[in-house]
Amino acid sequence: MKILSYKAGHDGHVAYLDKSKLQFSIEAEKDSWPRYEVVTPSLNLRAMEYVDTIPDVVAISGWVKGFHSVNDPVEGGYYGEGVNTIVDRTQNFLGKEVHLFSSSHERSHILGAYGMSPFPQGQACYALIWEGSLGCFYHIDENVHVTKIGSVMADPGNKYAFLYALADPSFPIHKGFFRYSDAGKLMALVSYGKPNSASDSDKELIDFILSQKAILLDVDKGQLRDSPYFNIGVESEQFKNLARNFSDTLFQRFHDFAKEHLTEKLPLLIAGGCGLNCDWNSEWHNTGLFSDIFIPPCTNDSGSAIGTAIDAQRHYTGEAKINWSVYAGEAFVHDQTDLSGFDAFDLDYAQVSDFLKNQNVIAWVQGKYEIGPRALGNRSLIAAPFTKEMHARLNKIKNREGFRPIAPICLETDMDAYFENHGPSPYMLHFQKVKTNALKTITHVDGSARAQTVSDATNPEMTKLLTQFKSDTGYGVLCNTSLNFNGTGFINRMSDLVKYATNAGLDGFVVEDKFYKKK
Repeated sequence: MKILSYKAGHDGHVAYLDKSKLQFSIEAEKDSWPRYEVVTPSLNLRAMEYVDTIPDVVAISGWVKGFHSVNDPVEGGYYGEGVNTIVDRTQNFLGKEVHLFSSSHERSHILGAYGMSPFPQGQACYALIWEGSLGCFYHIDENVHVTKIGSVMADPGNKYAFLYALADPSFPIHKGFFRYSDAGKLMALVSYGKPNSASDSDKELIDFILSQKAILLDVDKGQLRDSPYFNIGVESEQFKNLARNFSDTLFQRFHDFAKEHLTEKLPLLIAGGCGLNCDWNSEWHNTGLFSDIFIPPCTNDSGSAIGTAIDAQRHYTGEAKINWSVYAGEAFVHDQTDLSGFDAFDLDYAQVSDFLKNQNVIAWVQGKYEIGPRALGNRSLIAAPFTKEMHARLNKIKNREGFRPIAPICLETDMDAYFENHGPSPYMLHFQKVKTNALKTITHVDGSARAQTVSDATNPEMTKLLTQFKSDTGYGVLCNTSLNFNGTGFINRMSDLVKYATNAGLDGFVVEDKFYKKK
């Protein structure tokens, strides 16, 4: 069965299943479009290049008319975990009658995590969906029937981002205003804070924010003008401590619910934007409440079209599992551009490794780009991981705040040598404590890192480079951060790459089998 699936709203993308295999998931923000972009005509045309026939099913992930989940529903709507949210009708599509399928946004997260997980169909699971609006636990039985266990908190992701806005003088006093990037910035700041340092007034503020039903609609930061944290500045020591305790309190409320109600020691699926919080993901591992944990690399809304496609496949065929690769995006575009500022060489891993060893920063482009928001070795900026100066240089190149961490990419076989870990980490979704003082660039202020592991099976090209770098330096680790203009998705064409390399001050780049050094 061929299923073409769309995700409306922010993080728009188009996914395509054929015979239970994910053929592609093409995201609107990739190819240097604005972050969190919606589905555009350009995106649809890009996707249609990879579809060779009219599909059997066109699926639309449920959404709403507006920016917030409380607005009027579209198709399967935003809320609802059950099959009662399913829309199934026939539709004329390019002259052929096809099935039009939709189910709720809530189900897109649940079925996406279930269908992409390594657990066999028939294995009962728990699921945690926590994102901007939803904060709920579910039980998925052996027949893939979903039952909500309970809602822990409304708007957890929005509340997390709201705290950053409260302290940021650049954030306007305007009810309903929102920046998707703030949650990730707060995650970086949390590591600077001291746990268990909240005063009684801090606890009162935390409780006030966490008690709101719809923080964006009910509160603007001006209502907290009397708070000592109002426009205090996000890098103040007081705010960093508040952020730490806010984050810990939010997690603890979900943990306490899980400890009381999720008692069968089943695997846990995690989805929603809060699934990108590596600290919380590691905490879930440490609880010991679950037999295993799975988080897809597109855990945020960039996986919703995949989830709805899986739901459609389950609805029509009974099969709720898919074969997939994290590198299911688009191939790199070799458009015309001026390369006269660079010398070109055939790719030689020893040459590139030596170049990196000498403190140069390069872009690394191989194959198709990654699905989800994290660069996983196919659209990456890479550098040697040994100095604080390199950390500062990479954040300057990326035009972002100096407190943001730089992630490592590591040989899977060497993970235990450098990091305390939960095993392989192919999607960069957990924090690990760093065991050595040698890796200063990728060690965050609290001694942690957000490592990705690779092997010959997962990414043979990056594995070759890391193996060579280990031979040259003794460490099979490199810095790995996303290759993108500030505020846009991954770079995916040569003209943009040359522009970026020139303007941002890169020392060179690798595209597939060619190495380009700046003259």
